[in-house]
Amino acid sequence: MAQIDDLPPLRDVIRTHGLSARKAFGQNFLFDLNLTQRIAATAGPLEDHTVLEVGPGPGGLTRALLAAGARKVVALEKDRRFAPALQDIADRYPGRLEVHEEDALKANHAALLSGPAKIVANLPYNVATPLLIGWIGDSGPDRWWDSLTLLFQKEVAERIVAEPGTSAYGRLSVLAAVYVEARIAFDIAPRAFTPPPKVTSALVHAKPRDGADIALMPSIEAVTRAAFGQRRKMLRASLKSVFAEPERILEPLGIDPRRRAETLTVEDFVALAREHVAAVR
Repeated sequence: MAQIDDLPPLRDVIRTHGLSARKAFGQNFLFDLNLTQRIAATAGPLEDHTVLEVGPGPGGLTRALLAAGARKVVALEKDRRFAPALQDIADRYPGRLEVHEEDALKANHAALLSGPAKIVANLPYNVATPLLIGWIGDSGPDRWWDSLTLLFQKEVAERIVAEPGTSAYGRLSVLAAVYVEARIAFDIAPRAFTPPPKVTSALVHAKPRDGADIALMPSIEAVTRAAFGQRRKMLRASLKSVFAEPERILEPLGIDPRRRAETLTVEDFVALAREHVAAVR
């Protein structure tokens, strides 16, 4: 196993500080420094960037990011048990690690950062999707981040990159496709984590799409929530919660009201979202 700095191996860090993963926080530790280095490398050059990391735990990925040359790592960790281990890393990399004891779902991420930023994290699985949707919502012209490199359950990763007509295609697929260019970089087996989760994980790397209309996002969310919330129903039924008469919206767009949500393209959903904006004015 690679040794990326002169700090103790992560298993020793865990033992020294009496740490264990808490299921309530969705924690699964990644001890393999070869893998944390691969994650850091997938994020691309870090020397000119501040990196936002959510849920660093004992700091395995944190160390890889700093060793890879990140100008600074800003870490959000609400579990105070990890503070001593993270302080050891901060002492090893003076001025380059800033830890905030905050809930990532409530924190103002942009306010914690300065200069170009990338988000790199082994996300706690219980908050991964809402965090992603929040970051997508910050992907407009005034975006504060340049890329996302995030570890998800493989099932969620596949939903993010899914194509129309597939079983994984859904609301998250459409939101992601409109606002980011995403790909699955590689999978990580359960045995790489402590404790091992019951599912395989996958690393997703994404960059924002230029020119996407971020103001349209609430309507995209509304339309996809209705359509995929009742995905077995035809659109003329599933869209009644967002359009009084769905057929009058669908037919001029060339969309058969008898189709189901998974058959629509991303462009179809964008067109429906524009109609939703007009309808709620």
